[in-house]
Amino acid sequence: MARLAIILVSAVLFEACEAAPPPPVRASRPDIHLVPDSKVSRGIVPRDSTLETMLLDQGLQAEVAHRLIDAVETVFDPRRLRSLQPFTLEQSLDGALRLFEYEIDGSSFLRVKGKGDNLHAEVVPIPTTTVAASVSGAIGDDTPSLFQSIEAAGERPDLAIAMAQIFGGEVDFNSELQPGDQYTIAFERLEREGRQPSYGAITAAELQNDGRVLRAIRYTPKGGQPGYYDLEGRSLRRFFLRSPLKFEPRVTSGFSARRMHPVLHTARAHRGVDYGAPMGAEVVSVASGRVLSVTSDATNGRMVRVRHASGYVSYYLHLSAFGARIRAGVAVEQGQTIGRVGASGLATGPHLHYGLQKNGAFVNPLREHRNMPPGDPVPASELQAFAIEREKAMAIFESSDSSDSPSQATSRAQ
Repeated sequence: MARLAIILVSAVLFEACEAAPPPPVRASRPDIHLVPDSKVSRGIVPRDSTLETMLLDQGLQAEVAHRLIDAVETVFDPRRLRSLQPFTLEQSLDGALRLFEYEIDGSSFLRVKGKGDNLHAEVVPIPTTTVAASVSGAIGDDTPSLFQSIEAAGERPDLAIAMAQIFGGEVDFNSELQPGDQYTIAFERLEREGRQPSYGAITAAELQNDGRVLRAIRYTPKGGQPGYYDLEGRSLRRFFLRSPLKFEPRVTSGFSARRMHPVLHTARAHRGVDYGAPMGAEVVSVASGRVLSVTSDATNGRMVRVRHASGYVSYYLHLSAFGARIRAGVAVEQGQTIGRVGASGLATGPHLHYGLQKNGAFVNPLREHRNMPPGDPVPASELQAFAIEREKAMAIFESSDSSDSPSQATSRAQ
């Protein structure tokens, strides 16, 4: 019996030794969250901002901002900073600059790298592929403006602005677009490595407005600058734009020898045109010229006057702000921003009063604009070369007419 008991005990111990040991208990440890050692800000350049102001608004220390600007000036003029362009700013938690990037244009960007107190600035090209594209659409109940219609087609407002600048001498986009108007735009899309696509030039455009058909072909005369011409080679550029505003609607008060003033409640001459527009809307110079004065008073509010060729002076009243670097004596280009809509001076609400003098006498701007002659046509010796560009554009227009219904807005590659 004793021997049997020993055998049984030995068997039990043997089985216990052969059994797999239980798995080790894994200790539970909380996730480790690494504290970032830098702060990254991304945005777009605010309107009417300087590089210094923008950097300080992003929390960069004044001393660091000034050193950054000094580095930038070795490769890029900070005065060329453009509003609404994207930027990235990375700074360490102790305020040191690590990286600053600003997109100069569609083909290059500014980069500033920091290592300690040393800052290195360079202008870097953006690898870009140009793709021919087009967009078609219509003005309708759901898309009552060119902005909205182009956005509905998946494109950005930049394209709408460029389109309006082409036909700015023929159509007042503030008041003359009608439901049912249709358009087609052929343009260069810049596909950029690691960045959002941007736009190159518009190569051709068609606008069907209130029963008339306007077409524009981009062409560069030999030794000249690119311009836009109709199918006959006549320039679409006018001495004056139809309006100093871009897209906001309606003339609220016209040129008149006798009008009841809404604030003074007395009858007096209204030597200009009032445009209803929201506070802050861009006001542009209707023609190239030189700023005659930048003033502010209790009646006219903030006002800019611009002298143009042929004895013309344009007036822009009741502004909320002046454009960047707009001051007396500065040269301005047609379409350049000179201020923003406001209600300064004797004004009941935000609007722009636009006046025009010719040889010292005020004239009706709307009538005067219509009488402006066009620019120089395509030279006769180059009409055959121009005809090649015209045929390319007509093929795009005809393709759009046959493939889209008026209510659709579509964008496509060519």
